[in-house]
Amino acid sequence: MWNTTWRTAVRSICLALLAIGAGTAETPNFVLILADDLGFGDVAYLNPESRIPTPNLDGFAGEGVAFTDAHTPSGVCTPTRYGLLTGRYAWRTHLKKGVLNGYGEPLLAPDRATIGSFLRSSSYRTAVVGKWHLGLGFAKTASGEFDFQKPVSDGPHTHGFDESFIIPASLDFPPYVYIRDGKITGHPLGHQPALKFPRFMRAGELAADLDPGDVLDELARRGSDFIRRQAALGHPFLLYLPLTAPHKPVWPAKRFQDKTGLGPYGDFIVHVDTAVGSVLSAIDEAGIRDNTLVLFTSDNGSFMYRLSGVSEKDHTDNPEIQAYRSVNHTANFVYRGTKADIWEAGHRVPFFVRWPGEALAGSLQDETVCLTDVFATLAEIVGRDLPETAAEDSFSFLSLLRGDSRDHPRAPVIHHSSGGMFAIRDGRWKLVAGNGSGGRERPRGDPFGRPYQLFDLDTDPSERRSVYEQNPAVAHRMEQELVRIRSRGRSR
Repeated sequence: MWNTTWRTAVRSICLALLAIGAGTAETPNFVLILADDLGFGDVAYLNPESRIPTPNLDGFAGEGVAFTDAHTPSGVCTPTRYGLLTGRYAWRTHLKKGVLNGYGEPLLAPDRATIGSFLRSSSYRTAVVGKWHLGLGFAKTASGEFDFQKPVSDGPHTHGFDESFIIPASLDFPPYVYIRDGKITGHPLGHQPALKFPRFMRAGELAADLDPGDVLDELARRGSDFIRRQAALGHPFLLYLPLTAPHKPVWPAKRFQDKTGLGPYGDFIVHVDTAVGSVLSAIDEAGIRDNTLVLFTSDNGSFMYRLSGVSEKDHTDNPEIQAYRSVNHTANFVYRGTKADIWEAGHRVPFFVRWPGEALAGSLQDETVCLTDVFATLAEIVGRDLPETAAEDSFSFLSLLRGDSRDHPRAPVIHHSSGGMFAIRDGRWKLVAGNGSGGRERPRGDPFGRPYQLFDLDTDPSERRSVYEQNPAVAHRMEQELVRIRSRGRSR
């Protein structure tokens, strides 16, 4: 897919430049930006046919390393967020499928290390601004009703983050409230009625200070403010910025509406791009660009379906339709399926890292990585070993950022769908341990239902043809490896 000659030339030039001016040895800041439901094909840098302008993300990707084979540990958000923060697959917990709702019980065990607690113990100031979706301990009254006047007993503030400004879950799950350092803001709470797609929201409590159409901007503002404050103090920091978009409700601010001609979803992508641009500008204006590693990715693929019929109506004809004809937009690029699926579209995501003087600027990296790998990478950067009881499925990709090969081989990546279906990825091969998507696309199939499916992603990235029967030895080896990694409790 990618021009190998061009990649080799860029790599040689960048390595020479790095040799001339090596980066600072000073401890870097970390800004981790996690979009919500942004597909691989939603970023023009990765999708040359896209008609949606994403200049901020395109420029950012070109200034760092763009990974073309990066994956989330799950096709949906709660388990992916768990994996990113802990370096461990969420299916090792009691959450075997699906996601939590806004009132869900805490998923993180009290003693489970997170990137927040790990870096805080390395003298970092740590913060979360955005969508949490890992469960919160809401207080209850004697009659069993939720008491929103009292602080929550669990959340970022109990898992290693010095500051937090969050919403409980996806912006289509009540309660619709902001929670600052464990305390709910915006009293008294009103009521949000149910809305249909594209502004899909479930009925529930709504805080007086939360406007669904302004949440994305509010998070970008508060994230940028944290960056400026920490830069002024000269203290190393971690900002985890999990955005709420382009997940439903698809609700671009008024200034973005009708900008793309591709419906609210297209306009919302532009809004996301602008929000990310404002955060990047805050870093530059604070004078800390050269000493800040910024990582941008998504928690899973896009929920937008691809329509094959050229005459079928799509999102451009009717905003209530959750699909595009390919001629208009391919939110998940060439990849099969959608968010939630075990297919590539469910978990192959944009993944860009900018770190001036360290990451190989302008390069494409085609090694397979997973969001669980962020933990080990940050640990290697700050010069600390991982505890045996933490980040069990995390492998550093620091050497890949610098244009080198891996220092140590990575174990096969395990994929997981919303319905609990597994797949294992090793090099060119991907084995699906089931007989369907395991998510939204039909047939959904069953986890461990036969026949299994084997794909050669080098020759068939769209997973059109299973080659299981033609490669029995490969299939058997991968089945055994999947069993081993699942039963062993760790892949590292």
